[in-house]
Amino acid sequence: MVEVAKVKGIEAFVASATHLPFESEFDAIFSNAVLHWIKDANLAMQNIAKSLKSGGRFVAEFGGKGNMQSVVEAMEEVFARHLEFGEFSNPWYFPSVDEYKKLLEEFGFEVEYIELIDRPTPMKSLAKWLDIFANGICQNLTNEQFEVFKQEVEEIAKSKIYSNNKAWILDYVRLRVNATKR
Repeated sequence: MVEVAKVKGIEAFVASATHLPFESEFDAIFSNAVLHWIKDANLAMQNIAKSLKSGGRFVAEFGGKGNMQSVVEAMEEVFARHLEFGEFSNPWYFPSVDEYKKLLEEFGFEVEYIELIDRPTPMKSLAKWLDIFANGICQNLTNEQFEVFKQEVEEIAKSKIYSNNKAWILDYVRLRVNATKR
């Protein structure tokens, strides 16, 4: 996307929300499906607030409290069963409405809208989802251990998020935010 924007003459680049070098430069910041990957939410919000002009808008949607809870709990259980896998380290930050609203307000935002939205998401294969999104969690596992991990996560989660009619229904919960910097 950044390369396409550049071709169209738009100044664009990749940067981390925890290392933004801007100060009062933007009228708006938009984030989609990123902020749940940033464990240091305080630092990210500090940088977002610093980068916005007074009156600037911050609009975001990302995983919120309860997002993928069935799968996360299953992953934790598999790691607990297999001490040889090491310690489970959850890479995600899924805040509640109250938690994130407080964070926004601490960094000078007036929250205009914030809501958790259940978004059940059909998926043909939980194992393929795990191939993509659990690779960091399982980076120290052998290929054989990773296959055991995926199989056991599916077995544990099946009673909660599998439907014979629709296959896997992942329990996505999104946190949607619209706030203005004071």
